[in-house]
Amino acid sequence: MTLLVGASVLSLTLWFSTTAVVPSLVLEYGLGGARSALFTSTVQVGFVVGTITSALLGLADRVEPRRLFMISALAAAGANTLTLLLDPRSDMLLICRFVVGACMAGVYPVGMKIAATWAKEDLGLLIGIIVGALTLGSAAPHLLNAFGGLNWRFAIGAGSGAAVIGAFLALGIHLGPNRTPSPPFNPKAALTAFTQPSLRLANFGYLGHMWELYAMWAWIGVFLDASFRLNPASDDAAFWARMATFVVMGVAGGVGSIGGGLVADRWGRTTLTALAMAVSGACALGVGFLFGANPWLLLAVCFVWGITIIADSAQFSSSVTELAPQDRIGTMLTVQTCAGVLLTAVTVQLLPLLVDHVTWRYAFMVLAIGPFVGVVCMLRLRRHPDALKLAGGRR
Repeated sequence: MTLLVGASVLSLTLWFSTTAVVPSLVLEYGLGGARSALFTSTVQVGFVVGTITSALLGLADRVEPRRLFMISALAAAGANTLTLLLDPRSDMLLICRFVVGACMAGVYPVGMKIAATWAKEDLGLLIGIIVGALTLGSAAPHLLNAFGGLNWRFAIGAGSGAAVIGAFLALGIHLGPNRTPSPPFNPKAALTAFTQPSLRLANFGYLGHMWELYAMWAWIGVFLDASFRLNPASDDAAFWARMATFVVMGVAGGVGSIGGGLVADRWGRTTLTALAMAVSGACALGVGFLFGANPWLLLAVCFVWGITIIADSAQFSSSVTELAPQDRIGTMLTVQTCAGVLLTAVTVQLLPLLVDHVTWRYAFMVLAIGPFVGVVCMLRLRRHPDALKLAGGRR
C-alpha cells in the first residue's frame, strides 16, 4: 500500500498543476475567469473521455493494472510538460490539459481497484487512503506554487517530475489476494452502474458529492487569495492564500479521507456519507459570508469544509465495490468516476460566472444543491435490501 499511495500522490499532482497557478497567470497574462476555468474543466472533460473509453473496452479489468497505471502516468507527465512550451493563452495548452485528464483515467480508478484487492473488513479505509492520495496530490501544486513565487513554471515542471517518479513506483506495487480473472469483452457491462437499483442510488449519491467537490477545489485558492487581499492585517496575502489552500485541500482532505474510511467501516457507509454531505453543504451555504473576514476564522471554516467535502468520497467507491459484480469492479469504478467528473465540468465553469453576477458572498451557495441530493439518495440506499452488503452489514 505504501508504494501505491506514493505513486498515486505523485501522479495525481498533475490534475490541478495548472489550476494552482491561475492567480499568477491572471496577473501576468490578464486571463479572465472563463478562460481560467478551462484549465480545470478541460482536464475533467479529458478524464470523462478517457474513462468512457476505458469502461467500454473494460481496460481497468482486462489490462494488467500496474502497467496501465505506469503508462498512463508517463503519458500525462509528457502532456503536462508540453504546457511549459506554450503561451497560456494558446488553445494548444487546453489540448494538453485534455490529454492529462484522459490519462488520469488509467491512474485514479485503477489505483482504487488495486487497493480493493487487499481489502478484508477495511475496504472503506483502504480506498479512503487512495482518495487521500488524490487529495494530497491535487493540493500539492498549491504548495509548490507557494514556494515557486511568481514563477508559475516551477509548479508545473515539478508536478511533471513527480508524476514520472510515481509512474515507475507503480511497477513495484504488489496486488492483493482479492483478484478476479479478467472477464470477457462486453461493452454493455458498463450499463450495470445505472440499471442495478442499489448501484444507481450509490452513483447518484456520488454525483451529488461531485457537484460540490471539484468546483470547491478549483476555486477555493482564488477565493482565499481574493479574501486575504481585502484584509489589511494580511502581509504577503498571495503566499498565505497558497499555503491555506494546501492546508484546506491537502491536510484537511487527508484527514477527511482516512477518518471517513475508519468511521464508515465501523458505523456504515450511508451513515458517514449522509452526515458528511450535510456538513459540507452547510459550509457551502455559509462560507461566502466570511469573504474578507479575519483570515484565521475563514481558514477554520474552510478547514471543516475541506474535511467533510472529501470524507464521503471514498465511501461511494467502496459502496460500488461491494455492490457490483466482482469481475466488473474496475469497470464500475471507472463508470462512477466518469459520470461524476463529467458533472464537475458544469460547476467548475459555472462558479466564476456566479462570482461575476452575485459576488463571492453568494457564489458557493449553488454547490449545496449536490449534497442535498446526495443525502436523499444515500438515505434511500440505506433502506434498500442490498445495503446489507455494505461494510459487513453496517449500512
